[in-house]
Amino acid sequence: MGQKDRQGKTAVVVGTITNDVRLFEVPKLSVVALHVTEQARARILKAGGEILTFDQLALRSPKGENCVLLSGPRSQREAVRHFGPAPGTRHSNTKPFVRAKGRKFEKARGRRASRGFRN
Repeated sequence: MGQKDRQGKTAVVVGTITNDVRLFEVPKLSVVALHVTEQARARILKAGGEILTFDQLALRSPKGENCVLLSGPRSQREAVRHFGPAPGTRHSNTKPFVRAKGRKFEKARGRRASRGFRN
């Protein structure tokens, strides 16, 4: 882990660690995860790192000291697309809650310039 305050700490991921070919050199790191793919496991162990399970982490540091909990981006959920100014208002890119995606459902006026106006 690149930041100075995270050096020497254990990275904890509640999920799967996968291989990333964009990362040329894997540093020596200690990792705890639910699942690690074969290629990621090989690269971490080749760099001198270690892979632990959650029960091994509980025995090593019961209070969770020197651990960093990593999580993915939360703004990538589909529900986030519906947040913001109301759909249909000017300059709004908010996704409406629509019953269906057919011709008659929020596709005509206000959505296309060829149908009267475009917000």
